[in-house]
Amino acid sequence: MSRTQRLFDLLQLLRSYRFPVTAQTLADQLQISVRSVYRDIASLQQQGADISGEAGLGYVLKPGFMLPPLMFSEEEIEAMVLGSRWVAEHGDAHLAQAAKAALDKIAAVLPSDLRLSLDTNALLVGPDAPPSDFDEALPLLRAAIRQEHKIKLSYVDAKGHTSERMIWPFALGFFERVRVLVAWCELRQEIRHFRTDRIKAFEVYPLHYPQRRHALLRQWREQENIPIP
Repeated sequence: MSRTQRLFDLLQLLRSYRFPVTAQTLADQLQISVRSVYRDIASLQQQGADISGEAGLGYVLKPGFMLPPLMFSEEEIEAMVLGSRWVAEHGDAHLAQAAKAALDKIAAVLPSDLRLSLDTNALLVGPDAPPSDFDEALPLLRAAIRQEHKIKLSYVDAKGHTSERMIWPFALGFFERVRVLVAWCELRQEIRHFRTDRIKAFEVYPLHYPQRRHALLRQWREQENIPIP
C-alpha cells in the first residue's frame, strides 16, 4: 500500500468517528504500527487537517476537511478511469471530450504515486458501434433533459410506421449498439422508450413539462424494477 493510500484511509477512518479514537485502534484497523499512525497524523496535521488530541488520549477529526490530493482511493481512480474510457467509446463527441477534460483535471491534483496508477490503469473498454449521423444531435437531447423541456418527435417504430409525438425526456441510455431516449409520451400517456436511430426529426420546445425530471426517473425505475440509489 502506498503512503498516499494509507493517509487517505486514515483520514476516512477518522472521519467515521464522532469521538476521540486511540492510535492503537486506528493501527489495528489499518493494520499498521502505532508509530506509523503517529507519523501519519502529524503529516495530515501539517497539510491542514484539523485533528485534535494526543498520544494516549485519542484523536478526532473536526468535520469539513477534505484534502484535495487525497480525495480518491486507488479503486476510486480505477472506477473513474474506466468510466471515462467507456464514455469516450460510447458517448457522443462532446461527452468524450468532457470525460477526457475531467480526467485531466483529476490527474493534475493527484500525488505522483496515484498519478502513476491513473496513467498505467489496465481496465479497458471494448469498441463501440460506428457512430451514426444522429450522434451529432445527442448534445441537444441531453440539454433538453437537463432543462426539462418538451420535445416533438417524428418517430419510426419497428414496423416502419411514422408518428408525431410530444414527449417529456428525462433519461438517455447509452448501449453498445443503440442509444435510447426515455420519456413520458403525451400520445400514449405513459413512459416510453425511443431508439435515437429511429428518430427522423425532432424539435426542442423551450417549455418546461409539468413534472420534475427526478420524479419521472423514480417512476420509471419503479416501473422497470430498477434499484433506486
